This record gives sequence, C-alpha cells and structure tokens, in this order.
Amino acid sequence: MRRNETPEGQSIRVLRVGEQVRHALSDVLMRGDVHDATLAATMVSITEVRMSPDLRHATAFVKALGTADEAVVLKALRTNTAYLQSEVARRVNSRFAAKLRFQPDESFDEGGKIDQLLRDPKVARDLIEPDEPTPDA
Repeated sequence: MRRNETPEGQSIRVLRVGEQVRHALSDVLMRGDVHDATLAATMVSITEVRMSPDLRHATAFVKALGTADEAVVLKALRTNTAYLQSEVARRVNSRFAAKLRFQPDESFDEGGKIDQLLRDPKVARDLIEPDEPTPDA
C-alpha cells in the first residue's frame, strides 16, 4: 500500500477532491443558484461524491428529501449538469472540470430494510444471549 492511500485503496487526494466537489454541489443547490423549478422546490442532499482516480469523472449520490419524486429530481439534476459542472469547476481548484454523473443514493433504503429485518421477532429471538430473559417472558 502506498503511503498516501487509505486502506480501501483510494488516495487521500481523490477522497479530498470528492469531498470538495460534494461541498460545492451542496452549496450551489442550497443557495438555489440553479434556475429549475423542481430543484428550487426540493431539498436535495448530496450524500457522497466518488471521484475517478484521474479526477476527471465524479459520481454524485443524491437523496431527495421530503415527498419529492426522486426520478424527477434526478432528471432535473441531469438536465442542469452543464451548469453544475461549471459552478463546481469554479469553486474547486482543480486542473480539470470533472464530468458529473448523478445517481440515487439507495443506502438509506438498504439501512431501513436491515433495521426492519432486525426488528422481526424471529430474528430478535436469535440475537438474544442465552442467559438473557426473552422479550416475551
């Protein structure tokens, strides 16, 4: 493992630039700089940005907050990609303007499914230590 890499194999620089892009995107969306009715009416969270090793491509994982239709929000983001790329390039001091891609963040849904499974009485029964009283008793 190289000295400037994390255990996951990504360089510190790639992670740092990804976080800078995430902050820049969040700032643009929070300020309402994008002239789009869907994005103006919806709170959008940029949960993570993964950069390619050459820093030329960025995949932004997004979550629409509230009751907004995530597919509509993704379409609005993809429609305004050129503007968002230019704003991010202006705010992030990088040699290249990264090409942005937007993907839905499904980790919240996965976490909810896991939580629901762990709360199932059959699973909860198996998680109790043998010397603990059962919840039914």
